Formats: sequence, C-alpha cells, structure tokens
Amino acid sequence: MTEVEEHQSAPSARDGDDDIVAEGASVVHGGPPQDESGPPKVDSEVEVLHEKVTKQIIKEGHGQKPSKYSTCFLHYRAWTESTLHKFEDTWHEQQPLELVLGKEKTELTGLAIGISSMKSGERALLHVGWELGYGKEGSFSFPNVPPMADIVYEVEMIGFDETKEGKARSDMTVEERIGAADRRKMDGNALFKEEKLEAAMQQYEMAIAYMGDDFMFQLFGKYRDMALAVKNPCHLNMAACLIKLKRYDEAIAQCGIVLVEDENNVKALFRRGKARAELGQVDAAREDFLKARKYAPEDKAIGKELRLLAEHDKAVYQKQKELYKGLFGKSPDPKPKPQNLLILFWQWLLSIFHRLFKPQRQKDD
Repeated sequence: MTEVEEHQSAPSARDGDDDIVAEGASVVHGGPPQDESGPPKVDSEVEVLHEKVTKQIIKEGHGQKPSKYSTCFLHYRAWTESTLHKFEDTWHEQQPLELVLGKEKTELTGLAIGISSMKSGERALLHVGWELGYGKEGSFSFPNVPPMADIVYEVEMIGFDETKEGKARSDMTVEERIGAADRRKMDGNALFKEEKLEAAMQQYEMAIAYMGDDFMFQLFGKYRDMALAVKNPCHLNMAACLIKLKRYDEAIAQCGIVLVEDENNVKALFRRGKARAELGQVDAAREDFLKARKYAPEDKAIGKELRLLAEHDKAVYQKQKELYKGLFGKSPDPKPKPQNLLILFWQWLLSIFHRLFKPQRQKDD
C-alpha cells in the first residue's frame, strides 16, 4: 500500500501520485445534460432497436459496444411519456446505475436494449413502450410509475466491463471491488494526461460506482481506509476536470463529498476554493484557502491564490473609491473672496474724479 501511504503523507494542493494536477489541460466543451423542461429536443435520426424501443443519439461515443453479460455503468433520467413526469434521475443522486446486460430487472428491459447499442461516452434519448418498462400494473412504490406508461429515457453510457474483465459488484469481494475501482482511477489519470477530460471523468465515475454508499456503509477499519484511499482521489480528480471544464458548481460538490470524510483535506479545500473564486464567492474561497494553508503552510499554489484574492480586493476597492468620488457630481467652485473695502472705496473715488475732470479738459483744449 505504498501508493496509499504516499497519498496520505503528502498534503499538497497539487502534487501526488493518486491525484492529478489540473494545470495545462485543455478545455473540452460539453457538460451535464440540462433538465429545464423535460426531455431534451433531439433532431438526430430515429433508430429502431426493437418494436417497442427507439433511439436518437444526442452525443456520439467511442470504442466498442458492450456484449451480453457486460457490466455497464450509466447515468439516466426517466419521464413518463404522456405526462412528462420525471420519476428517476441518477445525475441528481450522483450515483451511477450498474446494469449487467442479460441480468437486468424486468422493468429495465427496454433500457437494457437501448444501452446494449451504445458506446462509452454516448448520450442518447430512448423511447420505451410500457411492455418493456413497468408494465400493465406500473409501480406505486419507488419509483412511482403509473400503469401502462411509456417511458422516455435520457441516458449516458459512462463505460462498461466486459464479462472476461469482471463481474457484478454484488458478487465481488471487498478487495476485488477496491482493486477494480483503483484500475479505473489509473485509467482516468492516463486519459487526463492525454487531455481527454470527459473520458477521464467517465473512468472516475465508474471507479466511484464500485464504491457506492451501500458498500461504504458496510466497511470499517482498514477496509474503509483502503476504499477511501481510492474513492477520495477519484472525487478530487473529478473536481480537477470539472474546474477545467468551467463546471464549478459540480466541482464544489465533488470536493464536498471528500470533505465530509476528511474535513481538513488540503486538495479538497484548495480545489473548492478555486471553484468558489471563479464563481465570485470571494469570502468563501478565501476561507477555504486559509484553512488549506493551515495544514500546508509552505504550499506555493495556495499562497498564489491568496495573493490573487488580495489583488482582487484591492481592485474592487479602487473601483468603489472612484464610484463614490463622483457619486454626488462635481464639487461647486469656491466663492470668490470679498475684496478689501478700502480698495473698493478708492476705485469709486477715481471713477468720480474722471467723470468730473474729463469734460473740463476737453473744454480747455
């Protein structure tokens, strides 16, 4: 466990074998699907996968398609087609679904047909007839689906493990699940170095899926430490990718997951501070950086961010100063000082003198 020990003993905001460095990576356009008014509008060609299942591609994937008994990891949203009532959302829950093709639950038969046609990274819109969904009776527990409800799915295939590579998480030992997650994490790090940020995030999400809440709740002692030593770096690496993708709110959420387990984690504090600063949450960002510096006082990256915040505060102060300076308009000109009364008196006498003697001089001439 040299790798774990090194991760724990190096509380730097940037460095570490388990944790990627987000400097210099290219920005990849894209983001999580939006959910403002039901399923997305898609103009791509409709592909008939089954008489009760059609698919439209939203975003192309890469690589091969999964085979039977592959363990697939996916995010999805689901709506009833008639009322557009959303009844499930794994993106909101931040917990991908694991589905073994050929072993899926009956109500997910249509979804399984759809994802069997998808590549890693692909996002698609599926229309599934009620016969391959929740059936004639529907579901009145969780999720709540009315009887004979056709379903619309927005699905993203995160990735999959072929049958030869592994098995369902429920059939794995603790060591196997942690090992599988660690391999995914390393694959993600390799993709990040190639500046393939979205592909890297898919690997981190798959790693995290191996260690869901139901699994973590069962662990204690050294096994919990082993799991966190893989799981937390995946969340931190996700945050690094999200910051480069300018998805700052999501980055903050990933850091928050780590800070629940380790409230003094320097990398989590640093990256949450970066995301908060980008969102203009200056006071909150400064609080994160100051706390991170407390545990890593020599870290240059933390010092740099604090200096940037100080410069920002100074610039804001100067702008406010200029604003308030001209807020009430230009100051009125000062009143002229009253002239000396003696001078005024002599000027008055001279004017009278000129008027009295000037006509006389002209007459004498």
